[in-house]
Formats: sequence, C-alpha cells, structure tokens
Amino acid sequence: MRIASWNVNSIRTRVSRVVDWMERADVDVLCMQEIKCKPEQFPYERFEAAGYEVQAHGLNQWNGVAIASRLPMTDVRLQLPEQPGYANTGDPVVEARAMSADIEGVRLWSLYVPNGRDLDHPHLQYKIDWLRVLRAEAEKTAGDLVAYLGDFNIAPLDGDVWDMAAFEGSTHVSQPERDAFNALLATGLHDVVRDYAEGYTYWDYKAGRWPKNEGMRIDFVLTTESLTDLVTDASIHRDERAGDAPSDHVPVVVDLDLETGLDDDRPMIF
Repeated sequence: MRIASWNVNSIRTRVSRVVDWMERADVDVLCMQEIKCKPEQFPYERFEAAGYEVQAHGLNQWNGVAIASRLPMTDVRLQLPEQPGYANTGDPVVEARAMSADIEGVRLWSLYVPNGRDLDHPHLQYKIDWLRVLRAEAEKTAGDLVAYLGDFNIAPLDGDVWDMAAFEGSTHVSQPERDAFNALLATGLHDVVRDYAEGYTYWDYKAGRWPKNEGMRIDFVLTTESLTDLVTDASIHRDERAGDAPSDHVPVVVDLDLETGLDDDRPMIF
C-alpha cells in the first residue's frame, strides 16, 4: 500500500495537478492539508473519475484537511480528541486541522499543525497545546498500526532549513516547537521518510526560494513501531514544486508491505 501526504494549498486551484500526480505515482491513499474549502466545495468529481473516494473536513477558505483513497475507508473521524480551539477574536473555534480513517486496518491521520506565527504570538502557545493533544493521542495508539501524515510546521533539525541564521528569532525552529516534535517521537513514533530520502518539502513563494533551493523540511510521516516495521521505501517528490501553479509544498510518499484488496486486480509479473 502506498500512502502519501501533501499540503496542496487550495485543492480547487490545483485539483488537476494533484490527481494527475496521484495517478502517475500510483498512490493508494493521499492525506491532504490546507484544502481551503468546505466539504460541499471540494472537487470530488475529478478524484472519483480516477477511482478515489474522498472524505473532506473544512470550515471555510482557511485550513482544511482531506483523505483520498482508492481503498475502502471506515470509521472516519474529524478532529483529535479534545483538540484545542483558537480565535483571533470571540470564542475559540476548533479548526479543520485533523481527520483520520481506517484503511486496510491502518489508522491514517491527515494533520495540519498550526503555524505559530511569531514567538510572542498567542498562536504559538496554541500550536504547543495542539501538539500536546496530538501526543496524547499518539500515546494511546502506540501499539496499533497508525501513521500521522501532514504539514507539521516544524523543522526539527538544523539541517531541515537552508540557513539557521535566517530563522533566528523565528517559529518553526524554536526550542519549544522542537521539544514538542521530539515528544511525539518519544511515544514511539518514527520519522520514516528521513530513513530513505534527503531534502526539503517546502519552499516559500517569496524571494525566489525555490530557484535558490532555500527550503524547509516540515512535512512528515510519523509511524508507530508496528507500522514502521512494514515500511519498505519512502520518497520526497521534489519535482512537484516546479511547473505551472505549484503548491509551495511537495508530496512525501511511504510504501508499506501490506497486501490490499487492489492487489488481486493488478497484473501479475513473471
């Protein structure tokens, strides 16, 4: 089974790019982030024509997550248990930043971790609180087949950004954020893509970051120990940052040694 994560940065803008890539890459399940639409606005038809079912979770033109699968999805869950809310004004809102489904006995989460904005901004504490709730969920499911896929908005290692000096006094590399990421790994989760692939997963649109390869590695697939044992390969599809109207993120892909119902339909190779 091939699973992937991609912050698509508006699915309605990039639906053709996303589905075309899914077909080329032979992806079974794609966890998407920052879809930027409500479920009723999601372009389901293009995915369905390619053989994928979609479950989407979005509240407005911001945030939003979705899962597209050509394998059956069951027990779809919106939001993490006790997921915190945030509001610039008024009452806190539990944003559309997490959803999961059971697919072939594996629980797959699509996660869009809050940005944090600035070190002195309340959004950073919101981010830390959000990650604390995620860790609690990871602790509960440590013995299960689970993967947490998504845009974590954290570069856990100095080498995950092009120049640490450029991030002095900034979020994404601060010690509290890195501590929160490491706390996830302490539950037994494993950053499996790092075992197989080097490179960045995000390049800002500003200041010509992409041509200069001034990127960040902030998109991850974290797997429980039992699922890590089934990983056979992983990759970062860097070329998807090029071309017309790309997302500022690229897909990360993980292959699992897990037979699915689709295997019977695929041609035998002698």
